[in-house]
Amino acid sequence: MTNILYKNTNISFTDSGKGNAIVLLHGFLENKKMWKEYIELFSENYRVITIDLLGHGESDSMGYVHEMEDNAKVVNEVLENLKIERATILGHSMGGYVALAFAELFPKKTQKLVLLNSTSKEDSAEKKLNRTRAIKAVKQNYINFVSLAIANLFSENNRIRLAEEIEKVKTEALKTPLQGIIASLEGMKIRKDRQYLLQKKLFPVLLILGKKDPVLSYEESLSQIENTAVKLIAFEDGHMSHIENQKELKTILLEFFNN
Repeated sequence: MTNILYKNTNISFTDSGKGNAIVLLHGFLENKKMWKEYIELFSENYRVITIDLLGHGESDSMGYVHEMEDNAKVVNEVLENLKIERATILGHSMGGYVALAFAELFPKKTQKLVLLNSTSKEDSAEKKLNRTRAIKAVKQNYINFVSLAIANLFSENNRIRLAEEIEKVKTEALKTPLQGIIASLEGMKIRKDRQYLLQKKLFPVLLILGKKDPVLSYEESLSQIENTAVKLIAFEDGHMSHIENQKELKTILLEFFNN
């Protein structure tokens, strides 16, 4: 594990393996530990970087709003520190928003892009309102908010089958400080729409969705890739494809990285 200071803020990351670089970015209420099994597999042939985004895991918060651009600059700082010129950026959920912000700010440093259970669309008015409600809810009852938020990420039919895994995810999520949660919700609420990046064909893009995703509508997500070269993979499950569809996802990702 390694740390750097970015604008007097501690940033924690890991660096494993050798070869072309792959950066794995976790989502909201997650941290770099979620990628453990993926690191073991990918680092056999690639250099794999995982980063705790602002206010998550072992990285500190930086102010009261963590904009996706702030996180993207953190990613760039880590890559600069490691002297990595280009990388494939994979982001889960909020990590996908950060990956898109990185691709916009540093297109020449983006080799490929993977959006895992994520979207290039900005929040709708309803979602923005829900973010504001979430901020209020987490201030009122932190434990209840986090526990409910995690359970709601899995498709209903997987909540019993993956009960043990869900508890592990909750345990890690409960380590996320209140400031980190609120600053991330504020940042996601104001993030830009970046659908144009999927139209421009600057680099290969893979979009992975869950058809029964409780928080990201599968049908609404399809419009962003109409008339684009984006490759779509759709699973029959929820928002947590890296857990719900782990075996298949590993194969799909390796194929995308290799080509």
